[in-house]
Amino acid sequence: MGKIVLVTGGARSGKSTFAEAYLKDKDPVLYIATAIAYDEEMQWRILHHQKSRSRQWETLEAFANILEKLEKKKTAYGGILLDCITVMLTNLLFLREDLQEDRYDAPFWTTFEEDMRKELKQLLEYFQGLPGDTVLVTNEIGGGLVPETPISRAFRDVAGRMNQLLAKEADEVYLMVSGLPLKLKGASS
Repeated sequence: MGKIVLVTGGARSGKSTFAEAYLKDKDPVLYIATAIAYDEEMQWRILHHQKSRSRQWETLEAFANILEKLEKKKTAYGGILLDCITVMLTNLLFLREDLQEDRYDAPFWTTFEEDMRKELKQLLEYFQGLPGDTVLVTNEIGGGLVPETPISRAFRDVAGRMNQLLAKEADEVYLMVSGLPLKLKGASS
C-alpha cells in the first residue's frame, strides 16, 4: 500500500521541487495541476512548472471534481502528485456564486469549510487505497502577517484547518524552508 506525503511551506520554499524529486523513480506518475492560467504571469508560472517535471509523467489539469476524474482514469500509477491544495481551495472558493467578497459572511465560511473538509476526506480515502505514493503540496499561509481583509483572514483560517486535516492523515509530513526539507512526521522523524 502506498503512503500519503504532505509537503508544506511558504512561497518559493522548494515544495514542488521536493515533491517532484520524491516521486522521480515512481513511474508512471500522474501530476494533478490545480492552477488556472488567468493572466500572463500565471501562464508563465504554469509553463515553468511544466518544464520542471518529467516528460514521462501524465498531467491532469483539474481543481474541481478531481475524485470523479481520477476514478475514470482506471490507471495504476506508481505515484500521484497533487500541486497544490491551496490553489485548489482558492479556485473552488471563487466558483461559489454565494461568495461575498465585500463583507464577512459567517454561514458562508462555515459551509465552505464543511464542503472542503468533505472533499479532502474523500480524496484522502481514495489515495489511501492506492498502491503508489501520493504527494500533496500545500502552502503554509499562517506564518506571515495577519491578512488585511475579512475574506483573506477567513480563507487563511480554512486553509490552515485543511492543512491540519491533511497532516493528521498523512504518513509523512515535510516542511520546506529555503529549499531544505524538515521532516515533521513519519518514520525516523
